[in-house]
Amino acid sequence: MLRIMKYLSKAEIGQMLIALVTIVGQIWFDLELPDYMSDITTLVETPGSEMRDIWIAGGKMLLVSLGSVACAVVTGYIAARVASSFGQRLRSLEFRKVESFGPAEMSRFSTASLITRSTNDITQIQMFITMGLQMIVKSPIMAVWAIMKIAGDGFEWTLATAIAVVILLVAIVVLMALVMPKFKAMQQLTDNINLVARENLTGLRVVRAYNAEDYQEAKFTKANKDLTDTQLFTNRAMAVMMPLMNTVMNGLMLAVYWIGSSLIDAAALTDKLTVFSNMVVFSSYSVQVIMSFLMMSMVFVLWPRADVSAQRVLEVLDTDPLVTNGRDTAADVARIGGNQTGTVEFRDVSFTYPDSREPILEHVSFEAKHGQTVAFIGATGSGKTSLINLVPRLYDVSAGQVLVDGVDVRDWNLTALRDRIGYVPQKSVLFKGTVTSNVSYGDRPGKSGADDASVALADTSTAAGRRREAAQLAADAAHDGKLTDDERRRVREAADVAQATEFVERMDDGFDSAIAQGGSNVSGGQKQRLSIARAVYRNPEILIFDDSFSALDFATDRNVRDALAAHAKDATKLIVAQRIGTIMNADRIVVLDDGRVVGQGTHRELLDTCDVYRQIAESQLSKTELTA
Repeated sequence: MLRIMKYLSKAEIGQMLIALVTIVGQIWFDLELPDYMSDITTLVETPGSEMRDIWIAGGKMLLVSLGSVACAVVTGYIAARVASSFGQRLRSLEFRKVESFGPAEMSRFSTASLITRSTNDITQIQMFITMGLQMIVKSPIMAVWAIMKIAGDGFEWTLATAIAVVILLVAIVVLMALVMPKFKAMQQLTDNINLVARENLTGLRVVRAYNAEDYQEAKFTKANKDLTDTQLFTNRAMAVMMPLMNTVMNGLMLAVYWIGSSLIDAAALTDKLTVFSNMVVFSSYSVQVIMSFLMMSMVFVLWPRADVSAQRVLEVLDTDPLVTNGRDTAADVARIGGNQTGTVEFRDVSFTYPDSREPILEHVSFEAKHGQTVAFIGATGSGKTSLINLVPRLYDVSAGQVLVDGVDVRDWNLTALRDRIGYVPQKSVLFKGTVTSNVSYGDRPGKSGADDASVALADTSTAAGRRREAAQLAADAAHDGKLTDDERRRVREAADVAQATEFVERMDDGFDSAIAQGGSNVSGGQKQRLSIARAVYRNPEILIFDDSFSALDFATDRNVRDALAAHAKDATKLIVAQRIGTIMNADRIVVLDDGRVVGQGTHRELLDTCDVYRQIAESQLSKTELTA
């Protein structure tokens, strides 16, 4: 928990120092009350005392109480403000960090776990800052101060208070030993229940198709029961604390009054009033001591879960992505690469996934020149997708080099590299918005200012940071709703190339029609065509299609390829496909088998020289089609 406090801003640290002053002030006011109570008791018991003196002492006592209330309000306000600001920053930092993760890091943290860490875990940290930090500062100061006030006023009373404190400390230590492991398990079980729920919701069609509702319900019930049982254990364990505190407090009060009655009975007549007054003061201070330990016990309720949550958040923030940003900008690349554009070269590339021992690619070499179409084909699991994922640096090679425009991709600035690439993944992804916002997604505003935006997100506690973040969000929102005429023309042009215009115009609002989250309101083929349009819209140097025509019928497939050949004739196209018909006109076809290149050449050359390619071709096309 202490390590995560390094993310507090200077402004927040300053506010917390002010809160520390107000906490000390509140303690001082609270500990002054028993003295005024003693004065009032003495005045009431002293014959001949005037009512005016009692009212004056009572008025001072009221003012002290109001001072304590004022300090408590200021402390609570500052704590809530700091907690909210700190939670906002942690969420922004975590989101920014997750955005830098590649597939390797995403496989380490499940999606459900990352969602829990950015919501539930940060909420636990906020709760601790709002309540726990006040208590963790206030309770020891109050306990020590109160003990100093009562020390020497009565050995018997002091001994009774010490015994009560020891009982409380032993109880707290035993309870923490029981519940600490459970708090850590609770956060992991929360991950698990989110995972099961998310899996069920995303796979709902398959669940219904196979009548697996009972099976899924049983999985959720088990995850739910595990979490519930753990929560019940911790709640029951912590529930013991409050009755124990009340019992000890009441027992101490009885002991104070029992001891006091004995002392009053044994005292001389002239000393009875003094002993009685001391007993009233001591009982008040002893209650303050017990209340201090009661607050400490509340800290121990909040601390374990917040500490586990802080560790989980730090795991994300401290994770360094395997793919790190290079230093070469576009200008550097143009100079080093000799002004090459749209070239891709693999030089003896081997690749092994981080969590695997067996290489998925071995000694792969080929070259794609400017404007060429290079296709990749092979059996399932031969490494086609893994190969093209190395170009935009979703992974880094284990050996060899991947060069874009004559420069190793590991030397490229990631933003500059990916700005040159239009990527259509194997699984089409659409975002909640409109057709237009999804197609124009590949050319968002403010990309060059990404560093500035990250600074704003990282320091939203300052007024300048909040203004910069608000301005960036406003710019994005304005861009989503107000594209220029040229941008709208480019959106339609990209949709025409992807053969998407026909079905888009049949939608209620055309290009302004809503797209649901994940594109759930369009078909698989429509999602693929919109994904292709998104890549075309960027007018990139390199277009990568990872089996992106699989959901298209043969006629649409042909039309898309013809349109791409005309519209993106200067772009280098890398195409992964399973259909021979999709790639047979490519300038170069690379045949993969078990991670190795077993053939390269044109369609006709490979029919004569590559057995693997010929077998694939003969399984899909007739002899007439093969020789056509």
